[in-house]
Amino acid sequence: MTTISYPTLIPRPKEYVSGVWSWLTTVDHKKIGTMYGVIAFFWFLVGGIEALLIRIQLSGPEGKFLTPEVYNQVFTMHGTTMIFLVVMPLSAAFFNWMVPLMIGARDVAFPRLNAFSLWAFLFGGILLNISWFTGEAPNAGWFAYAPNTEVPFNPKNGVTYWILGLQVLGIASLAAGFNFLTTIINMRAPGMTFMKLPVFIWMTAVVNVLIVLAFPVITVALIQLQFDRLYGTHFFNPVMGGDPVMWQHMFWLFGHPEVYILILPAMGIVSEVLPTFSKKPIFGYPFIVFSGIGIGFLGWFVWSHHMFTVGLGPAANAAFSISTMLIAVPTGVKIFNWIGTLWGGSIRATPALLFSIAFIGMFVIGGLSGVTHAAPPSDAQQQDTYYVVAHFHYVLFGGALLGLWSGIYYWWPKFTGKFLNEKIGYLHFTVVLIGFNITFFPMHWLGLDGMPRRIATYPESMGWEVSNLVASLGSFILGFGVLIFIYNVIYSRKGPKNAGNDPWDGRTLEWSIPSPPPHYNFETIPEVKYRDDFWYKKYPELANESHGGGSGSEEDSHGESHSEPHMPDPSYYPLFLGLGMSIMIGGFIPFTGHWIVCGVGLAIFIWSFLGWCYEPVND
Repeated sequence: MTTISYPTLIPRPKEYVSGVWSWLTTVDHKKIGTMYGVIAFFWFLVGGIEALLIRIQLSGPEGKFLTPEVYNQVFTMHGTTMIFLVVMPLSAAFFNWMVPLMIGARDVAFPRLNAFSLWAFLFGGILLNISWFTGEAPNAGWFAYAPNTEVPFNPKNGVTYWILGLQVLGIASLAAGFNFLTTIINMRAPGMTFMKLPVFIWMTAVVNVLIVLAFPVITVALIQLQFDRLYGTHFFNPVMGGDPVMWQHMFWLFGHPEVYILILPAMGIVSEVLPTFSKKPIFGYPFIVFSGIGIGFLGWFVWSHHMFTVGLGPAANAAFSISTMLIAVPTGVKIFNWIGTLWGGSIRATPALLFSIAFIGMFVIGGLSGVTHAAPPSDAQQQDTYYVVAHFHYVLFGGALLGLWSGIYYWWPKFTGKFLNEKIGYLHFTVVLIGFNITFFPMHWLGLDGMPRRIATYPESMGWEVSNLVASLGSFILGFGVLIFIYNVIYSRKGPKNAGNDPWDGRTLEWSIPSPPPHYNFETIPEVKYRDDFWYKKYPELANESHGGGSGSEEDSHGESHSEPHMPDPSYYPLFLGLGMSIMIGGFIPFTGHWIVCGVGLAIFIWSFLGWCYEPVND
């Protein structure tokens, strides 16, 4: 074995650190998942405040609370924040925490890359929001349609902040995507074949395939728009031979798989919660798995339903109308499987279960309004109205966020060893569900009555006053529900660690280890014989009744058993690599001395990269 000499100028962090430094240098997937969750929840509060500002402005006609320019900035940053800084990283928090625990692994495949993705996400979000402090927040919508984003129509730096911030966030997502795919494929416990994976792991795999394939598309589009703004190219300038509709194609070719990147993790969570609290295996496991794969596949063929009013022609409109209707089929399969799981089960009503059931109901409403968009004639009437706003909030708040809240209540005992208070949880659920529906349901008829989206105010004579006032009042009820959740977290932190290893009588491997889990997760890597293996080890008499069990010899396993747990050492290089990259990319924003900032970032990046490469690894 060749001995390598490492440069002495690159110090190595101590193997054991504590306090704040232990969080800054950690490569433990559980701590990284916790930080993803905390940071994403902070941005959730920011995005929620932006939403309340929008609703205050629209609560009555001729609103003067925000100027039109500030309103444009607020609704742009609200959409961008909720999609890229809230729902995606909240899902990543669950991926980080649960993937190794549910597949019987001690860590993710690339721990330092995992830490890098966290810090890139943090600094990308900061870069995006620095624009508020320079007075140049993005103002062109989260979709950034050209030519509105070209310099002649948008000369300030707001759109440039948006471009560069999303580039950093895209790098973070790609790093995480490759990491989780490699972990799921290569680090499963012995005997855990693909058809024994929990449904949440399947949905995680589909999501990360979509991330790896979709983010390069938006990356190319962002680079083209950046070159148009900074270097005088004309990718989207029709006068010089460019095509603004090309931006829409590229953006929505990313944007519609992105919708499933946002919703599939919640579908995976619901598919774990319902079997646990109905005391039944998931109904139709192969169907629910392949319907998730089908959603991910068909998601690539529906993007132009966002463009029915662009003028693509009847042939293209017909093709995308059919594909949009087809994607409702695997979604319907999932819904019937969830209902079948609950049917005849021994139901235990908990906040986690209630949020999952609410997810199904709200997602069905959002899905039904979405099917109406699949028909070009009706879409032509609904396009760019508040009907569309109602639709995607029922899908992404009523769907994704309610599903994520279900996961928080479900796995909180595993995360912390403590329960969230159930009575407060019931109140949280009730207030959020009521506030959500009061806020967004009136937007259906506002849109059908012709109220356009993205307007800063409206005249008094349109008949929209009462519905807008009701929606604005509902938004504050919804905000109060979020405060109840925060109170629940603070209140429950004072309680004892009495959750136990398996408080819900769970089915999957994470419930077989202590709560919270030790640093190494599993002292001995488990041998998996059945789907829901932990359940059948607790109740071996039920094993023969399983319709998904087996001997574990279907295919070669990829797991590995270790006599002694060995975990990677902490490292500060991922932190500085993310910082240097973000400073370097942020240096492309035109301001005095920006090339100096870019050079400083490049220097930090190179130092961190070399340190990462030559950092000794304790074998």
